[in-house]
Amino acid sequence: MREAIGLIEAPGLAVALVAADAMDKAATVRVLQAELNDLGGVCMKIAGSVSDVEAALGVGAGVADRMGVRAVAAFLTRPAEGAVERGILSRAEFSPLIEQPVVFEPVAGAVGARDRNRKASMDKKQPPAIGLIETQGFTAVLEAIDTACKAANVTVLGKEKLGGGYITVIIEGDIAAVEAAVAAGRARVGELGKLIAAHVISRPSPAIMALLPGA
Repeated sequence: MREAIGLIEAPGLAVALVAADAMDKAATVRVLQAELNDLGGVCMKIAGSVSDVEAALGVGAGVADRMGVRAVAAFLTRPAEGAVERGILSRAEFSPLIEQPVVFEPVAGAVGARDRNRKASMDKKQPPAIGLIETQGFTAVLEAIDTACKAANVTVLGKEKLGGGYITVIIEGDIAAVEAAVAAGRARVGELGKLIAAHVISRPSPAIMALLPGA
């Protein structure tokens, strides 16, 4: 029987990654793609059995709700093959506006330096935690990166532009260090600009680490 496909779209990369991590841990699903839209939002695409995808989407929507945002979810049972290959799953695409890809896949077969970085993330030991600080505007997030790195022993994995002025910095390290760094960065953002989200994912799933955009 053909797998079901689940779609969940949320404003901001941080919410989308936290939701995807929770979905991957809650049910037997595969993360297929993450695709950026032009409004600072991200659509996560997952696949699995009907029951697993349904359960995962419920978990993902609940995570978004607890983070104070509304996620739009869709559940596709027995999706048409032509719809999947030519519409639901997107080909690699580069946005000249934000100067980066807008489609991310947790696979080893993609091309390009950024994809090789993602493959390296798949192969290395999983970090105890990753932290996400998302802002609207560069000044706030750049200050947050510096503040976070000074507050604790963490490593910056990357900085992602989403369009609409949304920017996300991703850090990794021990759980206590990441929590301290995110807290410090979040406090600094409040003084300089608009905070979209700040979150810590403990023991991130391998699927999410493989999906993370490379620096």
